[in-house]
Amino acid sequence: MDIKDAGSSLDSLVSSFNTRISEIQQLVVARNMYPASSISDLSAIDSALKVLELQLQKIKIRMREETEAIPKAKKLIEASLRQQKKLHNLSSVVPSYVPDRVTKTSDDAPKCLHLEPSVEDLSFASLKHEEPAPKEKKGRASPPLFYINADELNAVPPYMKQRLTLEKVNAAINDMATYAEATAQLLTAPRKKLTENLVERAMELRDIAATEAVKGKHFFLETDIKGPSLKLDNTGKAIVTVLRHLGRISETRIGHHRVILLLRPH
Repeated sequence: MDIKDAGSSLDSLVSSFNTRISEIQQLVVARNMYPASSISDLSAIDSALKVLELQLQKIKIRMREETEAIPKAKKLIEASLRQQKKLHNLSSVVPSYVPDRVTKTSDDAPKCLHLEPSVEDLSFASLKHEEPAPKEKKGRASPPLFYINADELNAVPPYMKQRLTLEKVNAAINDMATYAEATAQLLTAPRKKLTENLVERAMELRDIAATEAVKGKHFFLETDIKGPSLKLDNTGKAIVTVLRHLGRISETRIGHHRVILLLRPH
């Protein structure tokens, strides 16, 4: 109820009570013409008036409480609508299935970190792109998870995306972050902790990371693509094409390696 309407209703109620009181006063005047027989009637009228006054007081208190609660209720509704909008935006970018990020190089590789995508990664990555850029020291910051949303996928030309779904593409983004995490761990691992079969690969990756095209970026090699969601098949190639088109990755060739870089979308 609007505050003005509530005040109007209260004024109407008060007016009704005043009219009733006026009528009772007229009856009292009439009864006073016969004092001996009107005492009991006056007592009943007095009791009725006290009850009416008490009810009126309760109504005033209730109306004041409801009026004071209206601004609080409006603020609660506004906050709920903002939260609903945020949740709607989140639901548009969160894939229905996102596997855990677990990096692996080989059984002899250094112990890897187990990382899971946070709500902050999912909500702002594709909406506002406000995450800080990767640090200059390679491998120190976690690879970014810039998932795509339905609108972005729908904007990709049909011949390019073929039959790809949002879940498949975002699961592939998760795999790419896993590959980049494994690469970063090899880049920063002390040589004495690497087994012989990993030393040569680590040195090769460090040479690649030092090049101008790759320096300071998270990356992995095409040969690292081994699933579980992203594979070197027709579907995998289509996913890579779509992500390159959407600005999530870029590619460069260094020596005989095809290097895939994770990018911050614009």
